[in-house]
Amino acid sequence: MQSIFTYCPHCGSKDIEFPNLVRFLCHQCGFTYYHNIAAAVAVIFRKKDQILFTVRNIDPDKGKLDLPGGFIDPDENAESAVCREVNEELGIHIEPQQLRYITTHPNNYLYKDIPYRTMDIFYECDLDIPVSVRAQDEIKSLQWIPISEIDLNKIGFISVKTVIEKYYLNNEI
Repeated sequence: MQSIFTYCPHCGSKDIEFPNLVRFLCHQCGFTYYHNIAAAVAVIFRKKDQILFTVRNIDPDKGKLDLPGGFIDPDENAESAVCREVNEELGIHIEPQQLRYITTHPNNYLYKDIPYRTMDIFYECDLDIPVSVRAQDEIKSLQWIPISEIDLNKIGFISVKTVIEKYYLNNEI
């Protein structure tokens, strides 16, 4: 894996290493940077035997299926982040007590040529009200897809594919 940095941001030295994009170390001045994972959330909205997918309008994975959700802000817990993201993206209000925890799964998120590793936290929530896209810059459209018709090849992120396959297509919940 190629380093995302060429020089030390502290002293400008090229005597650096960044193995596996985890710990950046400058051998000249000792500057150390840990590229830790980012926390993200996603919600699997269910309506009977259907799941609500978003179609991404931005990279990474533009045009691929995804789930409503996003990154957790500093000083925010996962449940609050899901509720905030759903409101921002779909314009609906859900409460933390409506959420059912499913699982977590690691993911890779390439943004502007920087590979971010994330830990995605998945929740499920029943939804029986009409929804529409509020964040059109991020979401191209919404699709309710029957579980029996989900095509994993159309899903963008490996974490979403894995969770949908394991917990919905293989009926592990």
